[in-house]
Amino acid sequence: MVLHTFYDMFALGLPVLEKILRPIVIYVFLIVALRLAGKRELAQLNPFDLVVLLTLSNTVQNAIIGEDNSVTGGVIGAGTLLLINYLVVKFLFNHEKLERLVEGEPDVIIENGVVLEDCLRRELITMSELQAAAHKQGFGSLDEIDQAVIDPSGAIFFSGKKPNPDATRHGEILERLERLSAQIARLEA
Repeated sequence: MVLHTFYDMFALGLPVLEKILRPIVIYVFLIVALRLAGKRELAQLNPFDLVVLLTLSNTVQNAIIGEDNSVTGGVIGAGTLLLINYLVVKFLFNHEKLERLVEGEPDVIIENGVVLEDCLRRELITMSELQAAAHKQGFGSLDEIDQAVIDPSGAIFFSGKKPNPDATRHGEILERLERLSAQIARLEA
């Protein structure tokens, strides 16, 4: 009885080569599908995106394991996924152009304080989601932002507006005038 249980746990129901090829095929499919789905699927998750990603893993589970529910089959499948991911990351690290092709390029979504609506539509980011991301990074409103870039991982980076040289100079002149006024007032007294 005990030996039969251990045999059932560890005996493969599929050939080893098939157990290795299934996760590789699903891995490649998911990389391509997520790349085509856009950056939003990777970081700016709303409840719908989260549900899709969670059910996606369950959907492809049977394609990865086939009809084999053995521990050995699970270890081979998981090990294959980890190994193929390591090899892909290592390969892409040494091939920058190919990495950009696979991962994509960053996109500017706010430039010179102007929200680029076409980029928001392309990335499926609503104005309220953009504002929420800006709030998380400490900005009170989108009016405070000079540039925003969404990187291939889906993270959005904001840079605030800097005062232009004329505004800075104007502030300095006003400050000097106030000091001079205070000095004149002291001299008159």
